[in-house]
Amino acid sequence: MDRITIESRLILLALAGSQAYKTATPQSDFDYKGVFIAPKEYYLGFKTFEQKDTGWETETGTGLYPMLDAVKDCTIYELRKFLSLVGNNNPNILETLWMDKESYAYLSPAGEKLVSYRANFLSQKVRSSFAGYAYAQIKRVESHRKWLLNPPSKKPVPQDFGLNEDNYKPLNKAEINAFLEFLYMLVRDCIEFLEPSEELRVLLLEKIDYKAILKQRQIPEELLPKVQEYTRATNDFIRLLHVSQAYRQAIGEWDAYSKWSLERNLNRKALEAKCGYDSKHMAHCIRLLRMGIEILRDGVLKVDRQKAGDSNYLLSVRNGDVTYEEVKQLADNLFEEIKSTKTSLPESVDKEFLNQICVELVEIVGFN
Repeated sequence: MDRITIESRLILLALAGSQAYKTATPQSDFDYKGVFIAPKEYYLGFKTFEQKDTGWETETGTGLYPMLDAVKDCTIYELRKFLSLVGNNNPNILETLWMDKESYAYLSPAGEKLVSYRANFLSQKVRSSFAGYAYAQIKRVESHRKWLLNPPSKKPVPQDFGLNEDNYKPLNKAEINAFLEFLYMLVRDCIEFLEPSEELRVLLLEKIDYKAILKQRQIPEELLPKVQEYTRATNDFIRLLHVSQAYRQAIGEWDAYSKWSLERNLNRKALEAKCGYDSKHMAHCIRLLRMGIEILRDGVLKVDRQKAGDSNYLLSVRNGDVTYEEVKQLADNLFEEIKSTKTSLPESVDKEFLNQICVELVEIVGFN
């Protein structure tokens, strides 16, 4: 969808990221997030559109939002996509509804109505969503620190894993995934025929993405006998699967390291060399965990970290002035705290409530 169409149906545009958190450095960019309501044919016809995150620098706009003309990071979500992410308590989405007034570049009457519901959008899903996003940040920190302290010396080859290209070739990615798809279906069938509580059944079959787990990680060696029992695969195939997964995982690690080495910002590279860890990701990790704890405890999302009282500390982490050992211990403590924080928030956001809000906002804006 073109920029003019989106800008003409915009209901909310907010300055996001470090500028909104009040943790920006002189090198920080200006990032924006927003919400728009698609034209009539997207609601009454077959067309679909979820978000626009490219084209801001190259496409002509309405002229109403010049701040987007050269923006590097801007994502505008269609209302239905936005509300689906709200229902999952996505941290990056929730925060757009809790900005200070000065952070909103535009807020229409429909946008104000959307913001007015923000407290009703908070649920216990915050515990897993904020901790999950924080965990992703800490994993990046750990990967980058490993590469800083002990960079891989060469690209892995099949021979490193007892494989060769002649008579014992590694399984390719498609072959591995085909087998894992088969394994997933067998496990799913086993769960379907069990008679656990409905809550457990939904957890196992709908809320946990087992397929992604199977495909992203090597099957632990202690589970291989059970996998062989389920699939009736031969001993040779199970062994080949095991070493092929190890090889493909090592290749993936090498590719990630190579990309990281080539594309790192020079200032960030110097900062990592100074403090021994990826300070930007670590600062995000601490911020996310503290925000999540505050929401669970107080029912409020504090975007402005200056007002929350920890912007100076987050900046000291961001600038590499805190040792890795200190900030890693803090992160570990916060992970434990977010697990145990008591809350009065509802278990989840009612889907019918989200649907009613969608209808209400579309009716406010109309399709003219």
